[in-house]
Amino acid sequence: MRPPRPLAREFYFQETVDVARALLGCILWRRLDGEWLAVRIVETEAYLGANDGASHARRGHRSPRNESMYLDGGHIYVYLTYGMHHCANVVTQEEGIPEAVLLRGGEPVTGVETMRARRGATRDRDIASGPGRLTQAMALGRELDGASLAGPELRITPRDREVADTDIAVSTRIGVEGAPDGVLWPLRFYLAGNPHVSPGRPAGTFVPGAKRRHAAGPTK
Repeated sequence: MRPPRPLAREFYFQETVDVARALLGCILWRRLDGEWLAVRIVETEAYLGANDGASHARRGHRSPRNESMYLDGGHIYVYLTYGMHHCANVVTQEEGIPEAVLLRGGEPVTGVETMRARRGATRDRDIASGPGRLTQAMALGRELDGASLAGPELRITPRDREVADTDIAVSTRIGVEGAPDGVLWPLRFYLAGNPHVSPGRPAGTFVPGAKRRHAAGPTK
């Protein structure tokens, strides 16, 4: 199965919170050894750059590790966390504005047996339900850091089914408890009731169909 045309470049220049919501239901594709692997994106988190205490670019920090966050929207930012697993992020905004959306969970669509073997998973729900699981299943490592999301090996394509605002649940982000601020910002989005959402659950309220805007202060 070959992927359709990728998302238009303009998609990634919307406000980052809007991109995080709009990515839910879109399809992430990875060409590996001649085979296309694909997952439907079911969980995301927005990271808002210099003014976001949980962002790798907080206070304007820039280093070889996060340099790809400063690319223009439509590239991927891949980093190693805890020295154990990779996390994949969709870069948003214009060049020089380091905002991104973490891909936290995916629902296997095609190439399922290959992804299952890579993960050693017996259940479909364990293949890509979490940021580290997703990158392991799809072989998204540092060698792809900075790659285009509209290229021959990696791309994101539009939703293949309708997603209504009422299908989207909102919570605080996971794993940012040590951040100096932004811990309680409601910037995690997921498809309510989808079994492929990551198993971690932060404290706080989950609000299906929550308002599109957030109350986190300035985004740039």
